[in-house]
Amino acid sequence: MKAATLRQLIEANPFEPFAVNLADGRARHVPDRDFISISPSARMLTIWDRNDTCGLFDPMLVTGFHVKGQRNSPT
Repeated sequence: MKAATLRQLIEANPFEPFAVNLADGRARHVPDRDFISISPSARMLTIWDRNDTCGLFDPMLVTGFHVKGQRNSPT
């Protein structure tokens, strides 16, 4: 994953909900920029669910992004 690409999605104005596609075939939905963060070193990605649980991911396992109305965006 390119951290710069992810940061562009997070900082987009207006924000567009998107999904993070993972190497194992899962996709994690990001409804708002408050639900995702990248560590300062860009070596860890945290995605929160609406029920206050989170997943920690190695950004190297991110295969792309899906923004509603756009095709899959590879990293």
